[in-house]
Amino acid sequence: MNSVVYTRIPACDQALVKQAASCGVADLHEALGAIDGRMALMSPQMRGINRGVRIAGQAITAYNFAGDNLLMHRALRLATAGQVVVTSNGGISQGAQWGEMATLNARRKGLAGVIVDGNIRDADAIAAMGFPIWSTWISPSHSEKRGPGSVNIPIVCAGVLVEPGDVIVADGDGVLAIPLRHLARAVEGALKYGARETHWRAKLTVDTDLFDLVGIQAALDAAKVEERDTTWAEDRDSNNK
Repeated sequence: MNSVVYTRIPACDQALVKQAASCGVADLHEALGAIDGRMALMSPQMRGINRGVRIAGQAITAYNFAGDNLLMHRALRLATAGQVVVTSNGGISQGAQWGEMATLNARRKGLAGVIVDGNIRDADAIAAMGFPIWSTWISPSHSEKRGPGSVNIPIVCAGVLVEPGDVIVADGDGVLAIPLRHLARAVEGALKYGARETHWRAKLTVDTDLFDLVGIQAALDAAKVEERDTTWAEDRDSNNK
């Protein structure tokens, strides 16, 4: 493969990114719809090192050859405050792509966070810093710095196509990579979901049951779910007579 580094990513309305940061991944995922939402949601194997943190920022992407992290370092060098380094070696467990020293540098630069499809190392030290990092593996497996690889090209990260400049939103539920063309729609929908759930929370503190609040009976009726006023065993035995 040809190794190449692109030093720029597409521009984005940072006010929208800030709004995305105020929304949960679950609400943004729902707002994108069944198809776009599924395409944007990374594998559940992608988990945060620290709980209780949420980030949003544009992606600086890095593709590293298996067992190598050379191009991750070039991406980290390029990334600026508020951006998210998204680095992948194809998701294999060979070669740590990220560690404590890279985290210290990312924190110094004011990056929003880091997404790693592959290994990170120094997990305890990173957790103690509280810096937002999500990864699919944790292992001290040795990595080289030889290449090949590229920066700011489209990459596949935990099953999702991530293009440079896509908006990454991550929290305790997982990681979304939102294409810029879908960002405004996702944020608008997520804010509506959030407002609706605020209303539901208020209702649930009074005397309204969730079953009634969200219309579960109507959904059961539409699905033609049959209810029988007996036990499963009694129903089985009556059918075997």
